[in-house]
Formats: sequence, C-alpha cells, structure tokens
Amino acid sequence: MSVKVRVSKKNTLYIPKSIADALGIKEGSLLKMNVKDNMLVIEVVRDPFWLALKGPKFSSTTFEEFEKESEEMQEETFYGEDTT
Repeated sequence: MSVKVRVSKKNTLYIPKSIADALGIKEGSLLKMNVKDNMLVIEVVRDPFWLALKGPKFSSTTFEEFEKESEEMQEETFYGEDTT
C-alpha cells in the first residue's frame, strides 16, 4: 500500500485512515522512525500484550509439558528443592 501525504505546519505528518487501520495504529500508539538510504521508515512498536496475544508464535508446547514445568516450579518455590 502506498499513499502520498503532505507535511503540514510544524513538520506534522498525518497517517491516512486506511494505513492506520491496516497497521492497527490508534491514538497513543508508539511508532519508531528511522532514516535509511534517504528514506523515512516508520515502524509500529507493538505492546508486549499485543505480541503475546496476536504476535507471531515461534514455539509450541503441550498442556502436559506446561503442567509438568508448572509443578516443578511450584515444588522449587514452595519446598526449596529441585525435583528434576
């Protein structure tokens, strides 16, 4: 998607609604701006909760593996010993 925008007073850029919607940008969103090879690059900085819920997943586990790890951590926390 490509859109032309004009810089207004005080060097303000307005993000067109179609681009904001496509990237999930809302009031209060954090953006990172970089200059690269004479281009302005703007990246959305995702909230950690957004990443946890909607971001890409790079690992998987079964319920049984999760439960076993949880039990081991509880044993270590409450009884001060490693049961592995």
